[in-house]
Amino acid sequence: MASSAVSEMRPMPAPVLNAPRFGFVVVSLVILTSPAYSQSEQRFPDVVRVKVEVAESGVFNFDVTVSSPYDTPSRYADGFRVSTMEGKVLGERKLMHDHQTEQPFTRDLYSVKIPEGIKKVVVQARDQKYGYGGKTVEVMLPGR
Repeated sequence: MASSAVSEMRPMPAPVLNAPRFGFVVVSLVILTSPAYSQSEQRFPDVVRVKVEVAESGVFNFDVTVSSPYDTPSRYADGFRVSTMEGKVLGERKLMHDHQTEQPFTRDLYSVKIPEGIKKVVVQARDQKYGYGGKTVEVMLPGR
């Protein structure tokens, strides 16, 4: 299973600023702390958790939890895929309806055949309008 690292931001002591530097620092802080888009404009769903089990030799079952905060019937998370670290798609699940009242939601993908040499895979979700993107989860395959 993938582990998540948590980074902690700590306040820095305020430097003594003179007038010419002050304008530059304020602009830099605004640029560095402003998100590229607001929560309501998020383009891609995020994979937040993946459970993987061995079904049989070389075949795996996945339970994938996806968070899609903007989910609506006209634009929603409509699938996810399991890929190699190099991007070769090994399995894909299409979702046929929105999950507006079920956030985050978990769906399965069974019987994914994965070649013997592969020890780790990437799981990524897609949006019906923008395609694949958002947070991914890297998963070590059990027994490999």
